Amino acid sequence: MENSMRTRTVLTRASLLALATSLVGIPVQAADLGRAPIYYKAPPIEPFNPWMIRLRVLGVLPDTEGSSVSVAGVPSLSSPSSWLSISDQVIPELDITYFFTRNVAAELILGVTSHHISGNGALTGLDIGKAWLLPPTLTLQYHFTDFGALKPYIGAGINYTAFFNQSAANTSLAGLAVTDLRISNQFGAAVQFGFDYMLDRHWGLNFDVKKLWLRPEYSATVNNAIAVTGRANIDPWLVSGGVTYKF
Repeated sequence: MENSMRTRTVLTRASLLALATSLVGIPVQAADLGRAPIYYKAPPIEPFNPWMIRLRVLGVLPDTEGSSVSVAGVPSLSSPSSWLSISDQVIPELDITYFFTRNVAAELILGVTSHHISGNGALTGLDIGKAWLLPPTLTLQYHFTDFGALKPYIGAGINYTAFFNQSAANTSLAGLAVTDLRISNQFGAAVQFGFDYMLDRHWGLNFDVKKLWLRPEYSATVNNAIAVTGRANIDPWLVSGGVTYKF
């Protein structure tokens, strides 16, 4: 009996010792499984800035085919035997773009051009005059963002051209001289396509082409007596290239 109790005491002590040993060994076994993962702080997300500006060299290339000329009392000088020719022009141009999302933006271009107007056909050689144009154009664009540094876009919108500082040439040709010139301000449609090639997060290069449908009415006076009226189909191509800055 005494031996049995002694044996139980020894077994109980052995069981307690084994339990204590197993509990002490838990951290050691966990440490052997590998190091705990190291978590790094996520890089900050740069805020989205919606503004972009471009400074470009802009070529204004009028397409005057289909312009109408009506000379009171002189049918031989009226369309289709006569039409207008409007000079090309190259100017600096600034545009401002605002992004509503990373893909959808609105662009406003600002520039002023001066053009020389002359006659063609039966009016070839007749100096008609000059006019300055202020043609702000607003387009809504879609920018494609799946081509890396290359950012192509398309757009469509509206143009309003104001004509100012208009002056008749008052230069005689075969006894004819334009002595007065008036061109009406005009709304027109616009479409465009182009791309930015971004050199880094802020700076890039831009190429852009726009087509405007601009057909203002005009009136003129020849020799202070003969009335001339018609429609000038200016319909210019605007071809530009320059530098982009994204804020």
